[in-house]
Amino acid sequence: MSENWPTELRVSQDRQRLTVAFENGARYELSAEMLRVLSPSAEVQGHGPGQRVTVPGKRNVCIISVVPTGNYAVRIGFDDFHDSGIYTWSYLRELGEKGDELFAAYEQELADKGMTRDRSEKPR
Repeated sequence: MSENWPTELRVSQDRQRLTVAFENGARYELSAEMLRVLSPSAEVQGHGPGQRVTVPGKRNVCIISVVPTGNYAVRIGFDDFHDSGIYTWSYLRELGEKGDELFAAYEQELADKGMTRDRSEKPR
């Protein structure tokens, strides 16, 4: 479906945001923190139901690389050395459309687990 095909991927000068524009005119500015904590990687999502972890302390994480993966996705590398997430065009669109809601749920998970966006500790 061509409306999911990106026409632009641009990392901001401060490395804190990724702008994604699509053929249908949709344009999203995604924070590095959101991309990191909602990474589609197995490290974050787990290998099955109920295995997803909450990753704290990523408020100031930066994007250090965006590498094409086939013609369907990019692999985003962060300055905390996480680089195993493969972000498909449809997942980037989903983050653009539902990012506020997904990030609010993430912040609630942090609060429920006594974790913060500022203090790095082991994900759980």
